[in-house]
Amino acid sequence: MRIEMATKNLTTENGPRVFHNFYADGNIEGEAFVSNHIFSYIISGMHDIWVGDKRYSFKPGDYRFFRRNQLTRYIKKTAGEGFRSVTIHLDQNTLKSISQEYQLFADFPYLGEDVLLLKPSPYLEKYIDSLDPYIHADDELRERMVQLKARELVLILLETDPSLKNVLFDFSQPGKIDLEGFMNKHYRYNVGIDRFAFLTGRSISGFKRDFAKHYGMTPGRWLVSKRLQEAHYLIEEKAKRPSDIYLEIGFNDLSHFSFAYKKAFGNAPTKGYSG
Repeated sequence: MRIEMATKNLTTENGPRVFHNFYADGNIEGEAFVSNHIFSYIISGMHDIWVGDKRYSFKPGDYRFFRRNQLTRYIKKTAGEGFRSVTIHLDQNTLKSISQEYQLFADFPYLGEDVLLLKPSPYLEKYIDSLDPYIHADDELRERMVQLKARELVLILLETDPSLKNVLFDFSQPGKIDLEGFMNKHYRYNVGIDRFAFLTGRSISGFKRDFAKHYGMTPGRWLVSKRLQEAHYLIEEKAKRPSDIYLEIGFNDLSHFSFAYKKAFGNAPTKGYSG
């Protein structure tokens, strides 16, 4: 299947980034670590996103806000006019500068959704329109202009949803959280142990130590075992094809998945598939 992809990256060094994304002729699936807050507007296509075990679905015309420091899985659906979006990544240095200039600080920890559907407003509509000359220009957007557009967006977001102040201006790192609850929601994500450690508020050594105390094994062994249990259920009980699930459950190679499955259950995964 041919997939057309075009991404215009209007970026600054160690600063905010503006992207114009276009995909056609095939859905785009994957997973990503959201390291900075993201604002995004869908021009065409559909977008399904999973954070942990929660699913969010978006359509053309939706304005979205993604909180930083989270793992996501996604499907960008390209049927019709393809998938097209405008995305702005807000870096911590820019937000700290705005915080000091306007004396804006988080009042208390934000306890809302990690992915927000923002209410449409004339401010947001005009802001997206104002990006058009830069997105379609042949030359790179100058660093000073990217900074200005990012700062403008932050002020518009605060006007659109004042509660975002407690997200945008919270500069703390993830605090130590329940290990079991987090891992049960995120074991399908194919990311490194360092990422799991960071998101649960631990050093790598602390994560491994707490993991051994709770599970009696290393994180790597537990992840493989947990993913294989999920695979066994999907193949034996739900008649799923191995080739359709191995990426979904956290393996990045079908042959490695098949080898691990056979070692764990005594037969190749295709033996259990009855579809």
